Amino acid sequence: MLSPSAVKQFYDRFGSRQDRQGFYEDRALDDLLASAGLGEAGAIVEFGCGTGRLAQRLLTLGPKARYQGFDVSTTMRSLAQRALRPFADRASVQLLEPGTVVLPIPDRSTDRLISTYVLDLLPAADVETFFQRARRVLKPSGRLCLVSLTNGPTLVPRVVARLWGGIYHLRPQLVGGCRPIQLGPYCDPAHWRILHHRTVVSWGISSEILVAHPHPA
Repeated sequence: MLSPSAVKQFYDRFGSRQDRQGFYEDRALDDLLASAGLGEAGAIVEFGCGTGRLAQRLLTLGPKARYQGFDVSTTMRSLAQRALRPFADRASVQLLEPGTVVLPIPDRSTDRLISTYVLDLLPAADVETFFQRARRVLKPSGRLCLVSLTNGPTLVPRVVARLWGGIYHLRPQLVGGCRPIQLGPYCDPAHWRILHHRTVVSWGISSEILVAHPHPA
């Protein structure tokens, strides 16, 4: 697993090429956006804003929403700020210290907490912490909206996921520090109600989409 500082260094170098991964990401992102209920959202927070490409869609689909994006990469923050200039009156992007999973936002302040292809970078303990904190920052009617690399549902995607995992264990920097994980087990039914849960496959690469609503504390 890449260290937090190595993750920052990788995405500072890779940032301008990030959107080339759309060939397998876009189908999953389309599915997420269709289930996120963005038209109702007043406050959107994105953990791992990347280049701002998704944020543009979030703000278009949520015309009344204010957006806060967070990323550890200086390059990503700069790219996102540039992409979001047309939305400057209701969008901001902030830099996080590497390894941060507890976002600096108030409790019960967020309508949509979104993170795509970020949790698969994190140690399991940090993913658990993220889910715990998500329950606190979401409003009672809020939604947690996630996409991650995951294991394949059928033979070919399963083989691809195993190969990806093998490369990750040998040289994680070759796959950007990401590996297939499963989001579902982190979504404890005592704390979350799942609204949408699906795996989609593009070019043999599997992505898990999860939209969940926090139960009252």
